[in-house]
Amino acid sequence: MPWMYILRCADGSYYVGSTIYLERRLREHNEGRGARYTMRRLPVELVYSAEFPNIAQAYAAEKQVQGWSRAKREALIRGDFEALPGLAKKDFARYRAKRGQSEE
Repeated sequence: MPWMYILRCADGSYYVGSTIYLERRLREHNEGRGARYTMRRLPVELVYSAEFPNIAQAYAAEKQVQGWSRAKREALIRGDFEALPGLAKKDFARYRAKRGQSEE
């Protein structure tokens, strides 16, 4: 069955991928035969996986999660599904403060 998965890399970053053979792909990552990103951040640890009915859906989920913030990925990993919608909202006040702009 197809899977979307999240790995925690040795440097604390996350890698999101999809595959049909989850165990084999995890082994490939840890043997340095996975993605270039993970080759430089070994070892990696599987922290989340979700099974899908077909590879197209697993790939779509991979692309969606790749676009998420670190906080939103960590909520998914924790299983805190109620937090996900709130983490999708942009904090414009913080964004403006970083750029020295005032609230309008």
